[in-house]
Amino acid sequence: MELLLNGNFLAILAAAIAAMAGIGSAIGVGLVGSAAAGVVAEDPKKFGSTLMLQALPGTQGIYGLLVAFIILNKTGIIGGNMVELTTVQGGLFLAASLPVGIIGLISAIHQGKVAASGIMLIGKRPEEIAKAMVYAAMVETYAVLALLASFLMVNGIQV
Repeated sequence: MELLLNGNFLAILAAAIAAMAGIGSAIGVGLVGSAAAGVVAEDPKKFGSTLMLQALPGTQGIYGLLVAFIILNKTGIIGGNMVELTTVQGGLFLAASLPVGIIGLISAIHQGKVAASGIMLIGKRPEEIAKAMVYAAMVETYAVLALLASFLMVNGIQV
């Protein structure tokens, strides 16, 4: 139990939770890739436009990794100069990682679903790629807000 209340353990757990947004990105990118493969099998010229949509759900994983790196850097874990954190400081890092970790995971999956639908739109009407991108980008808004919230909270923690 003592380990679970250790500030350094909580900070490492926080970085891991932030990086969990990558799970959602992997699922979302996979969903879009599956849909894109069918469209490209029918018309290989649509590879470029489908690839743009497939890349969109991958950003949440990048956001989570960014916050994880900031936590690891701020706590000295990167560089091998780890500072001793109190339980409160570790808990604050943990709380700060939740927006990007949870919202990133969920929004990437939903963005993948929307982008996969956009792939179907491109399959039938290639000239409508802009509309497909806008639909998928709307989901991105909430991932960006979660990144901003986590970033501001992490940077506000004094170590």
